[in-house]
This record gives sequence, structure tokens and C-alpha cells, in this order.
Amino acid sequence: MNQVGTHPAALGDMLGWMSALADATRARTLRLVERHELSVAELCSILQAPQSTVSRHLKVLADEGWVTARPEGASRLYGMANDGLEAPARRLWALLREQTAGTVLAEQDDQRLRSVLAERRSRSQEFFRSSAGQWDRVRAEMFGDRFDQLAIAGLLDQTWTVGDLGCGTGQWAEVLAPFVRRVVAVDSSTEMLEAARERLAPHANVDVRRGDLETLPIDDGVLDAATICLVLHHVPDPAAVLRDTGRALAAGGKLLLIDMFRHDRSEYQRQMGHVWLGFEQAQLDEWFAQAGFEALRVLPLPPDPHAKGPALFAAVAHRRADAGPTHDQPRPAKRPGRERYAEK
Repeated sequence: MNQVGTHPAALGDMLGWMSALADATRARTLRLVERHELSVAELCSILQAPQSTVSRHLKVLADEGWVTARPEGASRLYGMANDGLEAPARRLWALLREQTAGTVLAEQDDQRLRSVLAERRSRSQEFFRSSAGQWDRVRAEMFGDRFDQLAIAGLLDQTWTVGDLGCGTGQWAEVLAPFVRRVVAVDSSTEMLEAARERLAPHANVDVRRGDLETLPIDDGVLDAATICLVLHHVPDPAAVLRDTGRALAAGGKLLLIDMFRHDRSEYQRQMGHVWLGFEQAQLDEWFAQAGFEALRVLPLPPDPHAKGPALFAAVAHRRADAGPTHDQPRPAKRPGRERYAEK
């Protein structure tokens, strides 16, 4: 559309806009689609007009640039072309809308619009009522069973530096990297780190380092948050790991620990080098407190129906703001016969 002025083309634009809005049904239609995108069938219901009439009016409005349409399944939804309207057209419409807002027809249109929108919600609710028993399966078939778990990292602060401690092949770091400023991924296994570096190569904000969790290659107070996932049962001195993690966390920094509850599967020690057969609440309470953490919560994780391993928990705690250095704190006795890191 041309800017309105003395140019004949500008006058033609104005006459076209006025002609399009001169019809009462078209003015009513535009008032409706300004607030909600609506299909032809929905507009027929609200305007109480046949489809041929509604379609003809929509074509006029579309030709003059008042409405746009987009496909939605087998239908098309019509909405007001707010971004494409020139300032004079917007002023013309504002005047007409103000004059027609209080009419009987407008009030009836509003009432029928509410009914149409309620019917939309009713159809959606009926789908969920009929699908509730199988919704988890349907959603998993459509999107997989991990998309929400991966996306939940979006709740993290994008300015944070997060430690993936005992990173293994970098699965956690890969999930975290898109959502935070920096990830420091640490592991003691050279083979694991090779796999992690390959996986994490596309993420420039991930720093992969080799080191033991009892003496992390991370400066004091650098981390805003840290994760230790299915690693603690491999180390001889879990309390030392928690102390050094606390040292690397800033005051108020959060630690998420995921591991196994206490179990009796001693074959894990022979087969996979496990040092600890899971952990008990009392152990965790003591170790976290000694390491300068507070507000510890230990929550059981729902078991996967296909999983064969012991029950898991998530332990979450904050680094106390007044917690001092942890280097000189006494360490609990180590488990006999396990004086080194078990290779994962």
C-alpha cells in the first residue's frame, strides 16, 4: 500500500480500504479475526452466514490487505494483518471499531465467539479424556521418552558455569551446554575423556579436563552448580569428593547428585569396579554437612520399568554461604581394599 497523500495512488488505496469496510458483515468479520484466528466454519457459526458468503467477504478483505490466512491441518485460519497495515489504514479501522463496538450485533458476535472458543477447548479436553490412559505411550511414540528430561535444563540460569563431575562420555555436558554460559567436564579416565571430547566438539562452551574428583582441576568458587551422576559409588572417599565439590562451588551454589540407594548386589564390585554398594540417607546427611552444604533433599527417582539396576535417588543441596575452606576437615575412613579410583 502507498502512503496516503495527494498522489492519485494514495487516494485509490484509501477508497479501497473504505470500500472493503463499508459492508457490515466484513466489518464484523474483521472485528472477530482481530482478536482470534478463526476458520471459515467458525466464522459461519458466529456470523450466521453461509460459507459462500463468508468466503466471498474474506477474499475482499484479503485483496485489500486486511486479513491473512495460514494453513492449520485441513483448514485455514484467518487473522487480521496487523503488521502489514499502514498507519492510515490502522486509524481508519480504529475509528470504525470504536463506532461499532457497542452495537447489538457486536454483542451477539462476542457471545457466539465465546461459544466457538469454548467448543475448541471442549474438543481438546475430550481428546485428553479419551487418551488419558494411553497418553504417555502416545507422547513417547510421537516425540520419544526423553525430550522433556533434556529440555528441563532450560530452567538453569544462562549465565551459570556448571561442573559435570565424573562426566564419562559427556552425556550430561551435552545436555547442559546449550542452556548455560560454560560447562567444565571432569573425568579421571583417559578413554572416557576421548569419547567426551569427540561428542562435545560442537559445543565451544564446554571445557573438558582430566582429574580426580577428590582434587578437582577447578579453582575455588568457580562453579554456580555441579552434577555428579552415577559416579560416587566408584570412588574410595565420597566425603572427599563432596568437600572438594563444595570448594569449587560459589556460595549458594547447587549440587545435584544422582546415585543408587543401598543394595546387596555385590557382583557389581567384581564386574564393574563399584566401591560402594549404594548409599544410605544417614551417610549422605553426614557427608553433605561436613562438606559445607545445607538444605539437603534426597528424593527417590521413579524406576524405569525396563531397568534392571538398583533404585536411584537424586540428592540436591546448596553450598552454605558461610562455609569456609574444606581442605583441612577430617576424612571418614576409606572402605577396606579400595584405595584407588575404579576405572569406569
